[in-house]
Amino acid sequence: MLPDADDLPDVLLDLAVPHEEINELVALRRTVTRDPGARRLLEEGVEELLRDLGETGRTPDLAELLASAPPALHGAFAVYVFVAALPHTLAHHRERGIPAEISRRTLADLGRQIAVHRRRHGRAGVQSPRWLAHHFRGELYQLGRLQFERARLGQHTAPVIATAGLDAVPGTPCLNLHIPDFHGPLTPSACDRSLALAREFFALHFPEEHTDAVLCHSWLLDPQLKRYLPARSNVVRFQERFRIACEDTEPADTEPVQFVFGDPDLPVARLPRRTSVERAVGDHLRAGGHWYIGHGWFPLREFPLRGE
Repeated sequence: MLPDADDLPDVLLDLAVPHEEINELVALRRTVTRDPGARRLLEEGVEELLRDLGETGRTPDLAELLASAPPALHGAFAVYVFVAALPHTLAHHRERGIPAEISRRTLADLGRQIAVHRRRHGRAGVQSPRWLAHHFRGELYQLGRLQFERARLGQHTAPVIATAGLDAVPGTPCLNLHIPDFHGPLTPSACDRSLALAREFFALHFPEEHTDAVLCHSWLLDPQLKRYLPARSNVVRFQERFRIACEDTEPADTEPVQFVFGDPDLPVARLPRRTSVERAVGDHLRAGGHWYIGHGWFPLREFPLRGE
């Protein structure tokens, strides 16, 4: 189920796995292929990941399986599950007519999650296998600066969107927008380009889903950020694209700490103040404030196709 040891480095590099991880992952391959129990777990993991491939709304239950992997794999077993699933994911993409370049950039999020894990824990591993399942199941695609996940409207969001005149009931197809790390600034021009690409991409490759509503659930939509950042900052201009879908009342203070500083458990008192966003996040918490997940939406049709 895995590429041989000679081919594995090229596969890992295509998935943007950091160079310093390659030798260890190739060496650990022997543990997977020579251990009958590990091989069985690998097969079970791939089967669970790919069941109902292409369908939305199902999150594979990989946590217990990954926890059962041999200790010698040092938390890297998820890498082999995704690599073994790769040919099936690519075949699904080809069936949908998805360009190879979009496949490559989408699945390169594996390398990003390995880099995030290294930054936080100092060793090889995958930061969020549950998150990457969306990529390898054909649910999420990287289109320029942003990522777009095929999803369905819920009980709370559908009525809000329907009042704006869109055809929206619970279960209506929508897109969840995500902002990946390690991808440069969140400039308005980069976002405009991504949104134009998304409108074109989903109309072409998933025409049966008739997607128009784009949703985002992120601490970056917390309106309190406007107290700290200039009106023309990238973050504030990103916020201004969205209409409010609903409001959270439960604090989510670890979210900005994790995404801005790399570790949700860092002591608030010692958070760095190098950038305007770092100062905003840390100063607000040190003053006794809280951060919240913002929930916003907008119609995808507001963004013109390329050439319009």
